[in-house]
Amino acid sequence: MLVALTDPIDPAGEAILRAAGHDVELPAAGGLDALLARADAVVVRRKLPDDLSTRAPRLLAAVRQGVGVDMIPVEDCTAQGVLVANVPGANADSVAEFVIAQMLAVARHAEAMHAELLSLGWDKARSRSAQAFELRGRTLGIIGVGAIGTRLAEIASAGFRMRVLGYRRNAHAMPPGIPHADLDTIFAESDFIALACPLTPETKGLVSAARIARMKPSAWLLNLARGPVIDEGALLAALREGRIGGAALDVYDVQPLAPDHPLRALPNVILTPHAAGLSTEAVERMSTGAAEEVVRILAGQRPRSFINPEAWAASRARRAALGHSAGEADAA
Repeated sequence: MLVALTDPIDPAGEAILRAAGHDVELPAAGGLDALLARADAVVVRRKLPDDLSTRAPRLLAAVRQGVGVDMIPVEDCTAQGVLVANVPGANADSVAEFVIAQMLAVARHAEAMHAELLSLGWDKARSRSAQAFELRGRTLGIIGVGAIGTRLAEIASAGFRMRVLGYRRNAHAMPPGIPHADLDTIFAESDFIALACPLTPETKGLVSAARIARMKPSAWLLNLARGPVIDEGALLAALREGRIGGAALDVYDVQPLAPDHPLRALPNVILTPHAAGLSTEAVERMSTGAAEEVVRILAGQRPRSFINPEAWAASRARRAALGHSAGEADAA
């Protein structure tokens, strides 16, 4: 079968697909639409069209190389019997370590000192240390305590002796050892607030003007989730007026970040290009995990991380209509 890649994946993942007998293609001259029209599966690293099933009439699987499935029109896929899967936890270490790097950048100014040492001299660079502080004893609030949030809490508490507060909608599902706090408490008491939640109708705009107003004047907001989790206008106003310490943002409402975006002109921001989960190791894990899920689905098996299990019956009918065998799952 034909597996479409929206973007390149690690060679180890591509090797898994080819070893299973599948062809693998990236978009060519006709673009992604032309490739989707022929594809039996797609490995997803960018936003797919909302009418995916119409553009991809042969599609059996849409697998996210990563965690967030907001790039996939899950409702459309479910209605048409296209199975959706992801690779949870594959980039948890990478993203958690990136948050630590963001906090250290805020606390210790290493990059700024490097630039000033080269351009302004030893004494000017060294004077910046007067603004430095330790992470030990500071409070980190984590919104979204899944695989990423759990690993971040472990590093922050055990490694840096930070006080950690966590929030998830189901307080009873909190991992052991991470105190649950409500959102108002997290925004009021945290020195750093890390967003690690999925983008859903419930989390869109979660970081509202009212919640930003509860933050300490020195507190930093760290967004590793999705841009729309934050009310961007409210954040811009707070940053311009100096009502919070700053924001370290890896994701945005519209990506790539526009060259004239007002965030680029602010001194109290750290901007990165949606790269928190893209360490060498994480990319290999995500690629191989996504490839393995594609192989399972195309063989007629259930994926391990099944986003829309309610589509299973429709997927059986879709396979039959396309002339594919039911696969091992039904045979069992």
